[in-house]
Amino acid sequence: MDWMVWTLPSALFFATIALMLVGMTIWEVVQPSTFRRGLLPLKTTRGDRLFIALLSSAWFHLGWLGLTDQPVWYMTIFCVIWLAAVLRWG
Repeated sequence: MDWMVWTLPSALFFATIALMLVGMTIWEVVQPSTFRRGLLPLKTTRGDRLFIALLSSAWFHLGWLGLTDQPVWYMTIFCVIWLAAVLRWG
């Protein structure tokens, strides 16, 4: 895998996603989720809300990179707050 360059930020990003998936899997096995309706206009489970938050965060980052010259960390901080809000109230 010499062609792949792993930087600390990219390794942390993928490790965080992997830990979130493992944590959500364990949580689902221990306490199965039920469909509920929150701020999002559809009934979702915890896994659905995680997927929606991760996918929308990717789009937020792409928009940020395409439209501004500001550091990407600003959007990353926003997306962490967004993820927590969608998982809690979504």
